[in-house]
Amino acid sequence: MEEKRKHKRLELSGELIIKRLGGNEEGQPVQIEISDCSRDGLGFTTDAQLTIGNNYEANLRLWTKEVLHVFIQIVRAAKVGDVFQYGGIFIGMPDADKMRIQVYETVEEQLKEQENNS
Repeated sequence: MEEKRKHKRLELSGELIIKRLGGNEEGQPVQIEISDCSRDGLGFTTDAQLTIGNNYEANLRLWTKEVLHVFIQIVRAAKVGDVFQYGGIFIGMPDADKMRIQVYETVEEQLKEQENNS
């Protein structure tokens, strides 16, 4: 099958902060399992039910243990068993953070090449 994605997908760990944007209440952190991430957005699973079209804060942990604080908008959702699978796009992500993800993509790709050549 031909790959149609613009950017390589990565596996990361992170948490989603569930709160109404602009609200005064404290955000409720929820663990998410990120299945793929690119410079444009991410796919993840969680036990929490989210709403398509809503915006959420998230903290993404890179392999360097660096944490990126981002905002995502949920664009797709599906329930699989007891968990929900979501797709989201980044909103207002600074170019510096996009570059961090791009560097991570490059390092991940080189490590896989080294494994394959061994």
